[in-house]
Amino acid sequence: MILYPAIDLKDGACVRLIRGDMDQATVFNVDPAEQAAMFARQGFNWLHLVDLNGAFAGRPVNADAVEAILKQLKVPVQLGGGIRTLETIGMWLGKGVQRVILGTVALRNPDLVKEACRQFPGRIAVAIDAREGFVAVQGWAQTSEIRALDLALRFEDSGVAAIIYTDINRDGAMGGVNVEATSDLAFALTTPVIASGGVSSMDDLIALKAEEASGIEGVICGRALYDGRIDPEMALRMLATPSAEE
Repeated sequence: MILYPAIDLKDGACVRLIRGDMDQATVFNVDPAEQAAMFARQGFNWLHLVDLNGAFAGRPVNADAVEAILKQLKVPVQLGGGIRTLETIGMWLGKGVQRVILGTVALRNPDLVKEACRQFPGRIAVAIDAREGFVAVQGWAQTSEIRALDLALRFEDSGVAAIIYTDINRDGAMGGVNVEATSDLAFALTTPVIASGGVSSMDDLIALKAEEASGIEGVICGRALYDGRIDPEMALRMLATPSAEE
């Protein structure tokens, strides 16, 4: 199981939000490239980047910070936030992003996601962010009437590399990950699922690892890594251990 450290970008800095509220941002590093380099030194094999301003604006905003990370590191990066056109997808993949994450556009224009999967096989992920089970978009500012599972099922045969599932009410709140909802979603899909939102301790990672066979292939972690609640070396070692089912 892959552990993705999260670098959330707001106004050029590396921050963490509470439940997606831009007014509740804690700055952890004013130099995102240095933060990324630190994660690489700690042994992480992937980085998860989100352009928070871009998610609200509907276009890339923190491009300079993302490009600084790409120029400095060889660690593969997945990037989301404000990516809503094929041109923007192609631009970021051309600059070295390994995987582009589509969120709002997955709900608003699913045909674009399917076309992106055709043009860039294996390099498109879909972010499904849910509040009380319903998909939220526009940087989580709007909640739709579409259930998370229903949206995920629309892309089952499209070649999506992964579904990134976030329980918004848990995100940044250090209340624990929603293992049950994530496992249920993964079990219902053939597309791999990456868990996100609320990871606060090794116990959360252990609980997710126990459900790996349901189709959970990764987990995104932010605040708990920044404040030291999760030890990177210990977490990486535990998640890399083969499951009993393997």
